[in-house]
Amino acid sequence: QVQLVESGGGLVQAGGSLRLSCAASGRTISVYAMGWFRHAPGNEREFVAAITRRGGSTYYADSVKGRFTISRDNAKNTVYLQMNNLRPEDTAVYYCAAESGSFYHTPNEYDYWGQGTQVTVSS
Repeated sequence: QVQLVESGGGLVQAGGSLRLSCAASGRTISVYAMGWFRHAPGNEREFVAAITRRGGSTYYADSVKGRFTISRDNAKNTVYLQMNNLRPEDTAVYYCAAESGSFYHTPNEYDYWGQGTQVTVSS
């Protein structure tokens, strides 16, 4: 079992930055690919970014490419999402998740989820 706890969300003006963290416990995350998803009211849960087990490859949704950066520190059992140049449409609850497979973009393939952290971007 892996427990995931997100932090770092908040209210920010458009153009601002936030850094989300996802701290894991119970098991090392080095055996999992890690992803970030977001869910805005009225929308389905949306893939944001993913990173492979050793951090050698990263994947991004087109909507965040060039603005968001996913990274991981397996020694600290933590995954990060640096979000720059935030837009009002980035407003959502952000979730981190752990996956034992390789289907990075598909939420149903993830095994463990955090409780989410709210990100609100004002215009």
